[in-house]
Amino acid sequence: MKYNVAELIRKKRNGYSLTRDELTFFIQGYVKGEIPDEQVSAWLMAVYFQSLSAEETLELEDIMQTSGDQVDLRDLKLPTCDKHSTGGVGDKTSFILGPIVACCDVIVPMMSGRGLGHTGGTLDKLESIPGFRTNLSIAEFKRQLTELGISFIGQTERICPADKKLYALRDVTGTVESIPLICASILSKKLAEGARALVFDVKFGSGAFMKSLEDAKKLADNLGKISALKGVPATTFLTSMEQPLGCAIGNALEVNECLEILKGNRDDSWSDTYQLSLFLAGAMLEITGKASSLDEGFQLAGKLISSGKAYEKFENVVKHQGGQLSDLKVSSEVIEVKSAHSGTLTSIDVEQAGYAAIDLGAGRKSLSDKIDHSVGIEWFVKLGQKVSVGEVIAKLYHRNNKGVESAQRRLFSSLRFDEGNFSRVKPYDEVNYYLPGSSGSK
Repeated sequence: MKYNVAELIRKKRNGYSLTRDELTFFIQGYVKGEIPDEQVSAWLMAVYFQSLSAEETLELEDIMQTSGDQVDLRDLKLPTCDKHSTGGVGDKTSFILGPIVACCDVIVPMMSGRGLGHTGGTLDKLESIPGFRTNLSIAEFKRQLTELGISFIGQTERICPADKKLYALRDVTGTVESIPLICASILSKKLAEGARALVFDVKFGSGAFMKSLEDAKKLADNLGKISALKGVPATTFLTSMEQPLGCAIGNALEVNECLEILKGNRDDSWSDTYQLSLFLAGAMLEITGKASSLDEGFQLAGKLISSGKAYEKFENVVKHQGGQLSDLKVSSEVIEVKSAHSGTLTSIDVEQAGYAAIDLGAGRKSLSDKIDHSVGIEWFVKLGQKVSVGEVIAKLYHRNNKGVESAQRRLFSSLRFDEGNFSRVKPYDEVNYYLPGSSGSK
């Protein structure tokens, strides 16, 4: 071997940076099966504790991005932009913002993932639409982007294979939370899919992977800076996951909520989904030059919903990918959950709400589990809302009572009530811009 693998592990363990050549040798050797899991696990743990420099993160991202096929969209002669969310409960904005932005001559290549932990996955939600295909070939993906300006695809075996293998190992070695590893993983996939401008929705709070605002800020800043160093402009949002987004948690239920919004219907229970979707869409329009400001982008996004154009675009996406919206079904078996307390709702353990939906079958407890797309939770209460004893706070959509008792226990234990007033959650806490050639956010 060109390098001694143990020496490279010790080098990182002791806080030194690895060169591009050393990182290439290490990652390529792992993908080829020449370096075993146990040595890569040791290196990952060293990275977790010693971190990576900005240069190392940049090099690692590039090595993973170029480890497989890349989608070249330059011949389409239009700006390309994607949004990435770090994940939350009821997080469904892609189905709203994607069609909006694609209506404005922006290519939106959306490579999405499946549920992770207590959070739902975009692919799982799309597959609640009977017939919807997410396993497109790269040729099919690009053809649809040419025709419609938007397509949803899962990570293929040939795109970023290094990231796919490395992520699976991070998941079982307690190194998922490493910020440089997160950045390299996210950016390698987004850039390999052809996006050349990015908007990041970085979530914090009880329902997010980053529980503290401080950690979320670090991740957002790293994502923005590394993007800019790659020559890709980026906008980062810090958004609260202290309560579920919207009212639906679960695959078909979440798609239904998005359809209502795209049809122009309004309801307080999903106004936060609407607001955040339009802000993120507005940021995508701003960063691609289709709007002069975030506010102008927000207003334009709202008009595209009001006109029906965004809904029509989503319908066309579903049709192109083999889906039948008319066959979308939610379970007819429903149980109401009523509050045992009175007072102002001051706290929600959103992670437990996510696991409650998984108890019902809306997500996986193990890789072999099969998802029931028709089940989930309809959520009726928001932080700051006054609640009375006996008031319906949620509905559980279930199948043959599977998981109902445990889901109810989780929901009851997740809520905290107090007396007095409480501030409502803002659509976002902070937005920052990162431009190529700049030293930081502006």
